[in-house]
Parts: sequence; C-alpha cells; structure tokens
Amino acid sequence: MHKIWLIIQREYLTRVRKKSFIIMTLLTPLLLATFMILPGLLITMSGDEETIMVLDESGLFADKLENKKDLKFVPLAGSLEQAKTVYQETDNTALLYIPKISIDDPKGITVYGKKNTSLQTQIRLEEALEKEIENQRFIASGLDRATLDKIEANVKLNTINLSEEGEKDNNAVITSAAGVAAAVIIYFFIFLYGVQIMRGVIEEKTNRIVEVIISSVKPFQLMMGKIIGIAAVGLTQFLLWIILSFVAVTAVSAAFGIDAAPSPMEQYQAGKVAAEGESIASQDDEAPEQAAANSDEFANTIKDVKQSFANLPLLLIFGCFLFYFLGGYLLYGSLFGAIGAAVDNETDTQQFMMPITIPLVISFIMSYSVVLKNPDGAVAFWMSIIPFTSPIVMMVRVPFGVPAWELLLSMGLLILGFIFTTWIAARIYRVGILMYGKKINYKELSKWLFYRV
Repeated sequence: MHKIWLIIQREYLTRVRKKSFIIMTLLTPLLLATFMILPGLLITMSGDEETIMVLDESGLFADKLENKKDLKFVPLAGSLEQAKTVYQETDNTALLYIPKISIDDPKGITVYGKKNTSLQTQIRLEEALEKEIENQRFIASGLDRATLDKIEANVKLNTINLSEEGEKDNNAVITSAAGVAAAVIIYFFIFLYGVQIMRGVIEEKTNRIVEVIISSVKPFQLMMGKIIGIAAVGLTQFLLWIILSFVAVTAVSAAFGIDAAPSPMEQYQAGKVAAEGESIASQDDEAPEQAAANSDEFANTIKDVKQSFANLPLLLIFGCFLFYFLGGYLLYGSLFGAIGAAVDNETDTQQFMMPITIPLVISFIMSYSVVLKNPDGAVAFWMSIIPFTSPIVMMVRVPFGVPAWELLLSMGLLILGFIFTTWIAARIYRVGILMYGKKINYKELSKWLFYRV
C-alpha cells in the first residue's frame, strides 16, 4: 500500500505542476465567465434603434404600425420615387413601401435599404404587418380579437411529488437538467482522464521508464497508483473550476455591471410575458396593469423554479454523483490503462478503444432519447444496473427518485464491475507493460489473461 501511495503522489504532483494544467485550470473559468456574460454585454451594446420610413398607398396601415422601444415607424406621403429620394437623404434603416393591396392577398410589399436588409429587421417587419393584417381580417369578419384572446386557454400544471417527507413541488425541466448535467460531467471526465491514463502508460512504455519502475513495484501497484493519482488530479481540477468559475463570473459581472445570461427557461418565460404584454397593450387601455400582472407572473415562475430546485434531493444527488463519478472513472480507467500497456503507440489503440467507448456513447445517447422520457421504464432500469452504463444512466434517474434497493444494487454491481475489470486489466497490464514490437490482437490478449508471470 505504501508503494501505491508513492505512485499516487508521483502521478498527482507531476501533473498538477505542469504548465498546461495550471493554464487550463485558470483559463477555463475565465472562458466560462466570458461565455456567460458576453450575451448580456452584446445585448446592451447592440441596442441601436431602427427607424423605418413607411409609404402606405393602401391606407390599411395608417398610424396602426406600433412603435416599440427599438423600432420606430415614420409615415411618408407622395410617390414612391419621392419617398426613395427622401430616404436616401436620411440615416434611417429602411423604406417600407405598401402598394394598394387587399387584405385577402397582401402581395407586393417591398422593403428598400441602402444595403442588404438584416434578417432580424425583415422578420420584425413581417410580424408587424402580419399582426395588423390579421386584425383587419378579424374586423372584416365581424370578430373581436380581444374576445378570441380571452377564449384562448393557457393551462399551467402544478406538479407535486408525494414523497415520504410530505408533498413537495417539482419541475420536470429542473429535475431533468440536474440529472443530465451530472451525467455529462461524468461522461467527459471518463473520456478526458481515462485517455490520460492510456497515454501515460504508452509514454512510460515507449521511453522504457517502466522497466526501471517495475523493478521496485508490482505491475498491479503501478497501475492502481496511476489510476488513483490521475483521478485525484481530475477531482482537483474539477473543484478548482467550480470555485474559480463562481469567482470569475461574479467578478466579471460586477466589473461590467451586467448579470449573467438568463437560463433558457427564464428567456422563454420572459419572451412569453413580453409577447402577452404587447398583445394586450395594442387592444385596451389596461396594459400597464396587465404588464404588471405579467411581471408578477414571471417573478412567480422564477420563484417556483428555485423552489423546485431546492426541493430536489440535493445531498443524495451529490453523494451519488461522487460515487458514480469515481466508480465510473475507476472502472473505465483500468481498461484504458490495459490498452496503453498492450500497444506501443497511440495509433494502435483504435481497435481496442471502440468496444470500451461504445457502452459510454450508447448510455449517453439513450439518456436523452429513452431515460428522460420514462426514467422508471425497463430500459432505464437495466441500463442503470449494468456497470458499464450505470454511471451515466443512473445519474439521470436519481433526481426523479429511485428506490433504495435499485440504487444499492447498481452501486454494488458497479463495485463488482470495477473489481472484475481491474483484474482483467491487471492481467493484461503485467504482460503488456514489458512487451515491445509485437502487433496485438484480441486473441493474443485473451492468452495474456492466463499467463503465469
């Protein structure tokens, strides 16, 4: 055990002292902070007002195109040629020409610009015109749009979890996001640091360093020390990323006076509230009161989201994350180490990498396509029990609630799976670590399992 500990120290200190480790540990949180703050910064910087000059020969849109905070409409009179001349002498965004059209067949509307019209401007103008044409059609058909809007149903379900601790609010989006986030981290951690084990073994084998090391320690001790040492490096970097990312985001936000980019749910809800506010503002005089009500609804939605997150079994999720984080890495790390010992260069690893990576890739894909749809289904159950897929699939299921016996069975099988793969890897490692210049295939690897060394 003392020798394994010395190898762990060597692997850990060698890697954390590298410039690449230090640079990536410091640079990644800064990049994350930039990506979180940049959208908000760009939004504030790109808040230029667009002014559209409107020549309406149809008379259908006179004073009916609604001005917004960053979109203004300026009516013009006269002929099209005169309007073009006036437009050319201004710095306005575009000239909107509406010929004499019918609301039943609104064709021929044209936008003139001094340069190519942006897609955003085109879409916003189309939406404004479509909205007014629809209003005209409602009036012509004797219908009241305000009445139709009141008839439209907007159902919001309250989801309650009847747990042993009592009734708790829950949110499927938050629950899914928590599980998927943990699964994604485990997935990339296994690949990133598992490959480091393989490359480290290949490097030591190629440089003949292992011949010196193996004279003092057993191959199994060397393999276990390398796996655990690199796992410690990964955990250190992961924890530093969390701490430094929080500090970086807070510092950058304070420096620029900008909040981080809103979450997709917040963006969706904010857009929904804004759309409802604009729709009501164009039809009655109670817009301020309704806008305030919509703002309250948005605030309540965000509050519900935070409450749903707080109601998640956070301690259980975190505990399971650490277990499957390390368990999955140790299981696959031993196999990556065996591959590194079996080959002489990284090019030869491809034929052995595929069988190892397929279960990881399948579990990652199935987490989205099957597990999230039915986290208690047969596919989700078996994939969360099998050791090669359980680190990812079980983490997706845990936030939804998993029976204790399933969780214990999954953890037990993962431990047994790690012991089994470590035994196989050790048998391959002890032979392959000193094998040079020979092309290895699966038949040869199977023989190594029964060699007496």
